[in-house]
Amino acid sequence: MSRIKIVHTTEYRYRSPVGLTRHRLMLRPDDSHDLRLHKAELEVDPAPSLIHWTHDAYDNSICYLEWPERLRAERLRIVSTLDLTHHPDGPPAPVYSLDPSAEAFPFSYDLEDFPDVARLAERQLRDPARAVHAWARRFVADVRDARTLAVLEAMTHAIKAEFRYQARHEEGAQTAAETLALGSGTCRDFAVLMMEALRSFGVATRFVTGYLYDDTSGATRGGGSTHAWCGVYLPGAGWVEYDPTNGLIAGANLVRVGMTRTAAQAIPVAGGYIGDAGDAEGLFVDVTVTGAPS
Repeated sequence: MSRIKIVHTTEYRYRSPVGLTRHRLMLRPDDSHDLRLHKAELEVDPAPSLIHWTHDAYDNSICYLEWPERLRAERLRIVSTLDLTHHPDGPPAPVYSLDPSAEAFPFSYDLEDFPDVARLAERQLRDPARAVHAWARRFVADVRDARTLAVLEAMTHAIKAEFRYQARHEEGAQTAAETLALGSGTCRDFAVLMMEALRSFGVATRFVTGYLYDDTSGATRGGGSTHAWCGVYLPGAGWVEYDPTNGLIAGANLVRVGMTRTAAQAIPVAGGYIGDAGDAEGLFVDVTVTGAPS
């Protein structure tokens, strides 16, 4: 159990005063059995004329900001501050917690679950050369008797060991095939690779955006910004989280904020401006995670 404070700052700078279009924020986690949100503050400069909270199709907490049409600004600064207690699930669920039908890999979902997870079990990205398909199947061959938890653990650790991490501040993620070809990527790209690899077996996965904390070893990758990993639906165990960027399993050191079918649906701050194409001067993003007093 950890009491932590997260300060997420996003600042856009413009060469000339611009108008601001509606912005969409995915920055606030919802309370659950593994997370208790004590306080959430949102500071926006210039102040919006309307702040509206809602839930999206995946039940993520979403905030919309709107400004008067006449407003012109040379910068937009958004600061989200969270005070929360995180109860990570701990080590991966033991084999006996899985339904017997899911212990061997690959497995099939029963008639009760399948309608709800079917879309999440479908490949979302093109793989014309079937490179992702071929890469995924090495883990079935490499793991003795192809036990489900062993396959997932092996895939998580292989991505961390075999791919080069490169920070990239532009929005969007590479396709899984592009990450394989390049041998490098960001946390978003590695999450997408693992998702698409598992979906090639018909396993339901979802993209998770949030924060990485307790980075005391100096070995984790993806701090200083929002982080991304994937969730895998395992019959009997439910949603289990895997971070292939750092080889973390079952939510350790991870604070979940949003969960979506694709990476494109999980942008923490999205919006635009009214002005010339050359008016955008720069984007500054900083995430600090510290221990909070209990």
